[in-house]
Amino acid sequence: MSTISIHRTELLRITHNRSRIFRQRYRRTIPPWRLTINSRSSDTSKKEELSVQISNAPPIPQVDQLRPEGLRFDRLQPPKSEFVQEDRLEFGKFVAREAILDEEFWTAAWLRAESHWEDRDNERYVDNFKRKFAEQEFNAIKRRCKGQQGQKCSCIVAVRKEERHIKRSVIKSVVGTLDLSIRFFLQGETFPGEKVKSQLFCNINRQGSNRYGYIGNLCVAKSARRQGIACNMLRFAIESARLSGVEQVYVHVHRNNLVAQELYQKTGFEIVETGQSESSDDDLYLLQYTR
Repeated sequence: MSTISIHRTELLRITHNRSRIFRQRYRRTIPPWRLTINSRSSDTSKKEELSVQISNAPPIPQVDQLRPEGLRFDRLQPPKSEFVQEDRLEFGKFVAREAILDEEFWTAAWLRAESHWEDRDNERYVDNFKRKFAEQEFNAIKRRCKGQQGQKCSCIVAVRKEERHIKRSVIKSVVGTLDLSIRFFLQGETFPGEKVKSQLFCNINRQGSNRYGYIGNLCVAKSARRQGIACNMLRFAIESARLSGVEQVYVHVHRNNLVAQELYQKTGFEIVETGQSESSDDDLYLLQYTR
């Protein structure tokens, strides 16, 4: 009789999502595999016996476990007097300003999820996809707004003005959102993504005059469109960039999105000649604010 032992292994599970990479090590509680072979001298037949015991592996994190904690979806929008922000733009029944509360960041993420899946409401499991997208975007917004490598990012929201005798929750007050990033040009660039002479090392020019603003993730709730919200959020973002010492502001727009192109051109953006761009996405236009 002979015995062969196979030692247990350690597995590494990597889960990708838009915001981060979760790495979890799973050690299976498996005793060595033991293969026992009994040979009989009277014939050539062999009897094989394989015995394996596997204990319960650690559970895989579910979507519910990844949801942000501490959010109060019934939290009322605080009155204006409780905010210490000086930079804000009031227009009509709305106010554009930087997001402060976690519930505002979450609502901004949800609006982006709604916008991303807007034309696919009939798809199966679309609500689950929206929820997952919003969770990932919420974490991404919070991470970007912390700043990294000298860059600054702000989540700008448009909220309804407070009205006497009317109380609204935060999630019902936020009607629009966009991101404003203050970035540095790479060495030799005059606009984002410009094709420059390849160098062994790519440097970032961190002089103040070599910064630019970039606007992304602009969206407005369906119920609040055609009230000048997107246009005024853009104006607030441009003014915020200028207050940070940045004169050049850029945005990308899809070639087929004629409504968005009209909005940006109305606000003062013009298409940049990007024949020297390294961007491989030919479906996008790069626009620069020129006023």
